Amino acid sequence: MEKMNLLLLPGLLNDASLFEHQADALADLVGITVADLTGSDSISALAADVLGQAPAGPFMLVGMSMGGYVAFEIMRQAGERVRALALLSTSARPDTPDATAAREELIALAETNFPAVIEKLLARMAHPEHANTPEVGGVFQSMATGLGQEVFVRQQRAIIGRADSRPSLASIRCPTLVLCGREDLVTPPEVHEELVAGIAGAQLAMIEECGHLLPLEQPEQVTTILRDWLSELVSPPRSNPN
Repeated sequence: MEKMNLLLLPGLLNDASLFEHQADALADLVGITVADLTGSDSISALAADVLGQAPAGPFMLVGMSMGGYVAFEIMRQAGERVRALALLSTSARPDTPDATAAREELIALAETNFPAVIEKLLARMAHPEHANTPEVGGVFQSMATGLGQEVFVRQQRAIIGRADSRPSLASIRCPTLVLCGREDLVTPPEVHEELVAGIAGAQLAMIEECGHLLPLEQPEQVTTILRDWLSELVSPPRSNPN
């Protein structure tokens, strides 16, 4: 039987390295595609980019942070193709004026000192115990440096202009899993609880000792949770012996 496809959407200044642990561990269960979210400067255009990269037919969707914003837009553009949805470290809310102002400051700083921008982002995203480790801080810095300042600006423009997805949460009908780091400063637990309250039947998994970069900070836990969830979805229904 052909595998169901799993489409992974990374966050700000993240590439496929973000999901390396999950992609390797889940490849026996599902077909893996990690989308490229570097080419456009609006969430709607990024969603269209992803749909152009996706394998034909239905798929299951995992979006982290900015990838979650794109996932909400994919649900609006092509929700009939999405068989299941996992939302990691993300929010349905639009950008606030304060957040937009902070992003504009970072965009300005990036013109003269992009490494300082990477340091600021990492300090806010990762749990203090993880920020300076090779597995988290090192991987984030490598991804961000490789993608560069122009991608950063495009992605920040997309994030600033994102829609308020809260009104469309009730229209999400597929099985939905929400994962949150307990110490996430960027998208704290309450915004994930808002997702679960707005999406019928959604499940919440809270991960301890973890900030915003879930797949890097607690890779084994994230992979185990996703594997258990996906296994339930892709397993054929058991026949009733009676």
